[in-house]
Amino acid sequence: MTEQQPVLALDVGGTKLAAGVVTRDGTVQSFCQISTAVDEGPTAVAKRLLDLGEQAAAEAGLPVGTGTAGGSTAPFAAVGVGCGGPLDPETGVILGPPGLPGWDSVPLGRLVAERFGLPTYVENDATAAALGEYRWGGWGVESLVYLTVSTGFGGGIVASGKLFRGAARQGGELGHVVVNWQGRQCGCGARGCAEAYVSGTSIARRAAEAAAGTDSTLAGLSVTAKDVAEHALAGDPVARAVWDETTAMLGRMVAVLINVCEPQLVVLGGGVTRAGAQLLDPVRDAALRQAMPPAARACDVVLSRHGDAVGVLGAAAIAYERLGESS
Repeated sequence: MTEQQPVLALDVGGTKLAAGVVTRDGTVQSFCQISTAVDEGPTAVAKRLLDLGEQAAAEAGLPVGTGTAGGSTAPFAAVGVGCGGPLDPETGVILGPPGLPGWDSVPLGRLVAERFGLPTYVENDATAAALGEYRWGGWGVESLVYLTVSTGFGGGIVASGKLFRGAARQGGELGHVVVNWQGRQCGCGARGCAEAYVSGTSIARRAAEAAAGTDSTLAGLSVTAKDVAEHALAGDPVARAVWDETTAMLGRMVAVLINVCEPQLVVLGGGVTRAGAQLLDPVRDAALRQAMPPAARACDVVLSRHGDAVGVLGAAAIAYERLGESS
């Protein structure tokens, strides 16, 4: 690897696939995004992802797939892949994420490596995004928690400049912290996980259930989390109740994480954060009010500055990290 070689970064989400070319300083040289179309199954989605990677490389003016794995002639140093977990980051096998039905033992890392002829590193997408925020977020901190509020809900932890992975390398599964042990069924099979309340999918589902048979402006719509935010802002009582419950749940969750991890920063990213201050303000207020005072005084809660590119930057950060470990 040379200092000039960028990495190709791929991000697999339940709603969208993204690919980009990222340099060592975090510059995104190209960025492409398409719908996941998860109903098409893992084989079709994986092909779409690989094609998207080639498109991102072409848009950056770099040929791809012409080198051998680890070869000095390849235009890229490696490929980083972020995907919802659980997964095995050592083998690159995806192990049935709730947000990717049918993705049971999918050898995504091998498929990517075979297509591009490059070293390939796979990591949980939210864990990867935490490292991306630490490396390129411009926050100037040594410890942070990243939470993605998107189709699903997850997170990652950086402590003293190091990414926390845990004994099974699955650490940071913050979406499956139980916030209501008798609560809603989560896609993972448990009840009351945070993901069952604050993910975009859950926000939409809860609002549709609450609006059914009422005169709510949401009634009869194919409801999305964006609809809930917009209708809540416009004063619809059903939408407001669901949005308020969501921000209260997320605020309490962040307070718990502040108490447990004592980070300097909690960064919120993902599609639902496009609501901006409508999400951040109540979550930040609840979290800092409910956390233990010393931990709250040492921490802040902010929105990611990277928008839709946060997953691609995370995948790139993992590639650079793992390349460093292997050198």
